[in-house]
Amino acid sequence: MTVVQVCNRYVRKCKRRNIFRRLLSISNAGDFRRLINLLDSSIGDMRWLLRIFDYEGSRGGILSLPPIASDDPILAWVWSFIATIYMAELPEIIEAVNEIAALVQDNDRNKKIFVEEGGVTPLLKMIKDRTTTEAQIAAMRALYMLCNNEERVRVVVNESGIEIVVQILVLLVSPIRAQIQAAKLVARMAEHDPIAREEFGRENAIRPLMNYLALDMFGTGRIDYSNRPGNSGKEKENASPELKMELKFACSEAVRMLARGSVSNGRMISESYGLSYLAKLVEKEHGELQVNCLMTIMEIAVVAEFDTDLRRAAFKTSSPDAKAVVDQLLRLIESSDNPALQIPAIKAIGSLARTFPAKEIRIISPLVAQLENGNQDVAAEATISLQKFASPDNFLHAEHSKTIVGFGAIPTLIRLLRNNPRIRFHGSVLLCYLALHVCDHKALEKARVLTALQGAEHTLVAQHPELRELLSQAIYQLTLYHTWNNSYRQSYVGLDG
Repeated sequence: MTVVQVCNRYVRKCKRRNIFRRLLSISNAGDFRRLINLLDSSIGDMRWLLRIFDYEGSRGGILSLPPIASDDPILAWVWSFIATIYMAELPEIIEAVNEIAALVQDNDRNKKIFVEEGGVTPLLKMIKDRTTTEAQIAAMRALYMLCNNEERVRVVVNESGIEIVVQILVLLVSPIRAQIQAAKLVARMAEHDPIAREEFGRENAIRPLMNYLALDMFGTGRIDYSNRPGNSGKEKENASPELKMELKFACSEAVRMLARGSVSNGRMISESYGLSYLAKLVEKEHGELQVNCLMTIMEIAVVAEFDTDLRRAAFKTSSPDAKAVVDQLLRLIESSDNPALQIPAIKAIGSLARTFPAKEIRIISPLVAQLENGNQDVAAEATISLQKFASPDNFLHAEHSKTIVGFGAIPTLIRLLRNNPRIRFHGSVLLCYLALHVCDHKALEKARVLTALQGAEHTLVAQHPELRELLSQAIYQLTLYHTWNNSYRQSYVGLDG
């Protein structure tokens, strides 16, 4: 019940002339004291609200508390900051936005309050109006702080924020510092919301991001500025190396997040030399920029694993760009000692297992070698990737299985099965696939794979019941072959005698 409604109720009580009705609805002094307190609080709220509108007398916002927000001071600050953004002069607006960024930086409750109170709309308006670069950057930084979960990102999407942010990346009038912050915001939103990820793709955010990522790589010949008016590459070319690197890093992170789990975005990135750019950056760059470019390749490969059209279009073996990517992946697997580079490279190769022909044995050799890597995560990823080559889902599983066994994977897998619990599941699956596809290979008999699987069957099935059928099939196949092989040998010895 509002204060006005309470007041009206008491007025109606006091106006009654019938003595009997007054006695039945009598109000004591305490009721009137509570009513006076409510009126005082309402007057205080109105005075505070009037001070909010009086920016001549109170620049920089009001930090005092109205009675309505006495139990939650953050609410009053948020209202004051939002009012400042709408009505104050530019310096006060920028200061208020910076205060908002500080207020919500590490506090999800403050972020929730700010969004619920309608704070996203004025921030987007600041970006769209492009009054000053400083104002745009401040607004995008505040949005970056806010957009750390799907619900809040969706609010920005519903307020047409995607189109506004993309315009900063596209337009000539956007300075490089604003584009850096825009790329960071794209990465943040794409990371937390798949809808935002797809919307950025539809708004053509990928093209300018890839253009900036390829800055200084091939000169200007292969970089497409057709979607921007004027000579928009000039400022980028004249920027300091540090600023260029910051822009490239921000764009690499944005492209990586846009590629995650999105077939359409993966297709857009791979078109127009996108894979070639990424392969070149993986080869030439170091640190986080190299990691982001590698992770982008991995994300595209992961979605291509389950999308035949994308896999054939982006990673066709006859494509120079696809070959450049695979060469860089193999180089990192073989020569790098950094798990942060080896693991995504191995995962990407595994995701593309159905792409490689049987004659491409150079792909499998480094994966088998990594089974003996001292880092368990690297060895586990190598096992998973080899499993995809030997899986029955792979049309060339028999040929790939022979190649895996030929490179000496069996003894290592037996050792991992016994000594490495973290790799035991995937190692067992791979060993079963090899037993099913190349049971007649001498390496399996020499390593006593049948004995190893029989010995581990009880423990493996207890831990992973889903392995029961696969283990039974592998053991049956090996037993059948050994029985036939022993009978053949005995028959051969008998004939010889």
